[in-house]
Amino acid sequence: MLRLHGRRGSHCQLRRLRFIHLKRWKSGSRFNSLLYAILTFSSGKPRVVESVGEGVRDLKPGDHVLPIFTGECGECRHCKSEESNMCELLRINTDRGVMIADGKSRFSIKGQPVYHFLGTSTFSEYTVVHTGCVAKINPRAPLDKVCILSCGISTGFGAVVNVAKPPRGSTVAVFGLGAVGLAAAEGARVSGASRIIGIDINPNRFETARKFGVTEFVNPKDSNKPVQQVLAEMTNGGVDRSIECTGNIQAMISAFECVHDGWGVAVLVGVPSKEAVFQTNPMNILNERTLKGTFYGNYKPRSDIPSVVEKYMNKELELEKFITHEIPFSDINKAFDYMEKGESLRCIIRMGA
Repeated sequence: MLRLHGRRGSHCQLRRLRFIHLKRWKSGSRFNSLLYAILTFSSGKPRVVESVGEGVRDLKPGDHVLPIFTGECGECRHCKSEESNMCELLRINTDRGVMIADGKSRFSIKGQPVYHFLGTSTFSEYTVVHTGCVAKINPRAPLDKVCILSCGISTGFGAVVNVAKPPRGSTVAVFGLGAVGLAAAEGARVSGASRIIGIDINPNRFETARKFGVTEFVNPKDSNKPVQQVLAEMTNGGVDRSIECTGNIQAMISAFECVHDGWGVAVLVGVPSKEAVFQTNPMNILNERTLKGTFYGNYKPRSDIPSVVEKYMNKELELEKFITHEIPFSDINKAFDYMEKGESLRCIIRMGA
């Protein structure tokens, strides 16, 4: 089995690893999707189930699935709630590194354990994943397209359609025009927004954003006024909905303060630094502005993601325009270079190449 192996700040190498033992299931795939994320071993890769472990009832060899960095056990309070997707057992955990069942890794190299990442470890030809972290999908769906639904695209799209829920004809502001922000713009377009205003300090992103329905652009560097004031002047008092996709704390505050009083809703998607503090005048809340947060677009992985795949299959959702590069697994360092330079949205990694 070939797997990506490397240290922070260094180029990655392909190494041959072995499975210690399989207790749930392993899967092989021809395609992976490199994400825009600081932590590089991430989700976003489609798989075909090769085998299942004892006790697995809802998967079988040959099933097409999307491994997802967060899970759905189906039994906890969060999974049983219609409002939450924050599974108590399988929610994202960057520190675990082992299987939940026995606290051990399923990979090794020269007798030493190699730890899992985000529950999926999908930069490899085979992986072992808890069944709660895979979504079984339509086998007719092209894996080299729907693979990008495992993380950022669903996060941005769901933030709009599941959380912000803009009425048709609304004005929506999107802070940050990377892949997640563009997915939010796509959600606004699908929802029937009449104006989609993109906010970004990189004007090179504006032309690409037009393909995702963005109608107007604001660069905060172009004005001496706070960007929330600029947006309020553009929209007769504020936008109806705003989606923040940068993780910058000032952008988060601006996204909240730019929505219209009385009905405006701001949704925070980006992840700020641990030291960041959100500060705003309490009157902004008392004047009936609503602030929400979202995790993975409020999608339950196993229950909801198959329906997102169907949206693509029914041509209700466009995915091809997010895919800017394709490379063989052996050239994966090029994908990281594209990511670091901001030259791609999503890069498909062909595992068999």
